Amino acid sequence: MQTLRTAFELPVGYSDHTLGSQVAIAAVALGAVILEKHFTLDRTMAGPDHVASLEPAELAEMVRAVRSTERALGSGLKVPAASELKNIPIARKSLTAACDIREGEQFTEQNLTTKRPGSGICATHYFDYLGRVATCNYAADDLIDEF
Repeated sequence: MQTLRTAFELPVGYSDHTLGSQVAIAAVALGAVILEKHFTLDRTMAGPDHVASLEPAELAEMVRAVRSTERALGSGLKVPAASELKNIPIARKSLTAACDIREGEQFTEQNLTTKRPGSGICATHYFDYLGRVATCNYAADDLIDEF
């Protein structure tokens, strides 16, 4: 599926003729946006497709599992979950002086670190600051506050 999606730059689907629903659910995890799955009211009925088909309760469970898989995969956007928002101020880290830094001194791996709280410049900017020159003096553990 990934090969087809890349090659044709189109949404992909999966036509499932396997027993059970595991392969169809895995197809969704790999990017299938449409599924074909045989279902029947009774697998003991005569005909070639009934034996490999899902019965109503199994089909309902497959749909629940597919929807759960879609939710677990998310949108691809990295955003905090609602339950994480209250922890941002205490969990995030800020750029911090690892030791005294004098005005005019370059920020280096030795004098720049990250610590909590996350009320200063976000730690994700660490590498952006390496090599920059400090515009003021910092004592150890001071939050870096220059842009």
